[in-house]
Amino acid sequence: MAAKTHLTAEQRRERARMAVLHRHNPERAAELRRDYHVDQLAERIAAVVNAAPPLTDEQRARLAGLLASPQASKGGVQDAA
Repeated sequence: MAAKTHLTAEQRRERARMAVLHRHNPERAAELRRDYHVDQLAERIAAVVNAAPPLTDEQRARLAGLLASPQASKGGVQDAA
């Protein structure tokens, strides 16, 4: 079973807005859904980065490459070596 996620009031509002748009404007709903997931991902990344020890320039470049690489979206990981 998945861990229970506690949503903030803002997150609940965004999800409700997505639901309404999904019914009345599916194209806009897709954009809003993408933006919502990007915001969620950014929050998770920030939490991990804040909890980790400082990164070297090489480590930072490697992680940035995962986000910039078309291979990253297909599950591939390129070696930064």
